[in-house]
Amino acid sequence: MGKVLVIANRKGGCGKSTTTANLGVGLARQGKKTLIIDADSQHSLSISLGVKEPDNLPISLATIMSDIINDYGIDPTSGIVHHSEGVDLLPTNNSLAGMEISLAPLIGRETVLKQYIDLVKPLYDYCLIDTAPTLDLLSVNALAAADSVIIPVTPKFLDAKGLELVLRSISQIRKAINPNLDICGILLTMVDCRTIFTRDIISLVESAYGNNIRIFGEHIPHSVRAAESTAQGISIYKHDPNGKVAAAYAALTEEVLSNAA
Repeated sequence: MGKVLVIANRKGGCGKSTTTANLGVGLARQGKKTLIIDADSQHSLSISLGVKEPDNLPISLATIMSDIINDYGIDPTSGIVHHSEGVDLLPTNNSLAGMEISLAPLIGRETVLKQYIDLVKPLYDYCLIDTAPTLDLLSVNALAAADSVIIPVTPKFLDAKGLELVLRSISQIRKAINPNLDICGILLTMVDCRTIFTRDIISLVESAYGNNIRIFGEHIPHSVRAAESTAQGISIYKHDPNGKVAAAYAALTEEVLSNAA
């Protein structure tokens, strides 16, 4: 039965989609059958993995969730795109933005995505879910379906302070919906250790949370290469295989695999 990881933070611009894509490809490179699910209506992850016109997709995450809501039978492999680097992707598009309205009146509205995940995860070693930078119903659905959460955080003062909001939200989900939800770790992203301020923020995060929550030993460095790879619809491994970002994501993949062992 596959392990379900959600990449989540209530702050935008912290590298959630980039991390989801490159961790997914990293797991595939280690021989793990991996599905990536884009649960953010902005569909940045879908575009970064080469889906050029998401709004023209005949089947997306919104289609699957609508079928579940309407009690239609679904094929768990329907709509899945096979990426050239060995991962599978269930993409999304703008139609997902209307899902909040469809979910709101439902009994069990927090577990619609879980119904799909329960069908598809026996086919994979890992399912990774990218989420929006809010605690909307879609993000709640992702956390309700998850085994654990990775929290990307940039070393900026407000982002570090905002970690408490993320952890509080996870605690609420754990109490009300998913008691088995675990925090896989905090991942520092877009790190430039040349500045004293960055090093101070990293120390602040480590001192505040390091005793109770894993902080991944490998930080993801700031690099224009990561942005270039997403624009080309490929991973950092293919765009800059010998670069520092590829090495960092490879090390993160090893940490995730060792944590699951």
